[in-house]
Amino acid sequence: MQDNLGNVNRAFSKQSERYDEYDSCNEILIWMRKKVRKHVLANLKEGDRILELNAGTGLDALYFVERGFTVYATDLSDGMISQMEQKKSDYKLDQKLIVKQCSYTELDLLNGEKFDYVFSNFGGLNCIPNIKSVTRHLSLLLKPNAIITFVIMPPVCPWEIGKLFKGKWKEAFRRFNKKGIQAHLEGKYFTTYYFKPSQVVKAFGNEYKKIKLEGLATFSPPPYADKFPHKYPLSYKLLTTLDEKTSLIAPFKFWADHFILSMKYSPNNNSAS
Repeated sequence: MQDNLGNVNRAFSKQSERYDEYDSCNEILIWMRKKVRKHVLANLKEGDRILELNAGTGLDALYFVERGFTVYATDLSDGMISQMEQKKSDYKLDQKLIVKQCSYTELDLLNGEKFDYVFSNFGGLNCIPNIKSVTRHLSLLLKPNAIITFVIMPPVCPWEIGKLFKGKWKEAFRRFNKKGIQAHLEGKYFTTYYFKPSQVVKAFGNEYKKIKLEGLATFSPPPYADKFPHKYPLSYKLLTTLDEKTSLIAPFKFWADHFILSMKYSPNNNSAS
């Protein structure tokens, strides 16, 4: 796994310099990020201290800092850390944004810190074969009743399965490979794994309770189809409207490009999640 995370570091470090520009021009990512932030804001309380995993260039961290929260932003990538440090300097954020290079599999290194909220966006956690590598350390860092929100890619994505109609069998079923698939980014290869919501809930254990599960982009296209909204604006609007109306309904909340899962840390909870 360390070799895989090393390639993730190198790939995303290369991408970091142009990530913000790509994000700001991708209408799909803009819509998805807006949905995720709305989900998180609904669970946050005034004064909450947020731990963000795989924080990237700090786009979400900056958003939450600007709304009065303190964010402890972590990432594995050298390049992403550099971008976050630059934002911290440019915006003079001082102690409102703490930046630390740290893998989400080594959260025990943060022991002594305490958080009200833990957040991971856009499938960063899909780079490890077992979510327990992350959740096993969380209890060291959480205050009672803390909330955790993970945004993760599941195996069933209707948009990708639809590639069957173009004869792309391998792409249509690639997420179903339990051993993971080889992802390619910036000339580097690393393994990506896909998880059912039930697998992620199970990885938390009995001290956590599921509070909300929301599908993200079941009918509308994934971010890599960034030209779709411009070529078919009416269709895209219809699909996102359909997503808005069905994101909390089974089976659509299980079948999407990503799902948003929120859990509550309840250390005195003796029943399974």
